[in-house]
Amino acid sequence: MGFSVSASVAIIFAATLIAFGMFHTAAFNTVERVTDARNAAEDDLLTQQNTAIAIHNATYDDGNNSLIVTVNNTGASELTVEGTDLIVDNEYQTSFTERSVDGDAGTDLWLPGEQLRYNVSATSQPDRVKVVSGPGVSSTEVVVRG
Repeated sequence: MGFSVSASVAIIFAATLIAFGMFHTAAFNTVERVTDARNAAEDDLLTQQNTAIAIHNATYDDGNNSLIVTVNNTGASELTVEGTDLIVDNEYQTSFTERSVDGDAGTDLWLPGEQLRYNVSATSQPDRVKVVSGPGVSSTEVVVRG
């Protein structure tokens, strides 16, 4: 009863420590990932709450067969031109005659208070346009003849 009992207790104690160490590591990593995901979701929500856009006008010019859409960044978040989407009559637009921020076609940064301008070729007058920003905030407007 001497050595075998002591050895058995030592093995069980060592196994318990190893098992607890593995459980603690796995649980800690899981809690850390969940916490990081919640923080990222809160940051995204704050960005979305600080984002606001408003279509200034959507005009179809039948002389040039072009649709001109100007959108104001009226929120507090800076947006990207590449991250902003234009939808014309439920069709996602990928090619533009012009896409510029306050006359600068070379920038991708759309700051608060600046105006984004789209110029799209269109063979007929569309009914409506929708602009969707990167954080998911959107604005819709009826197209008028210009």
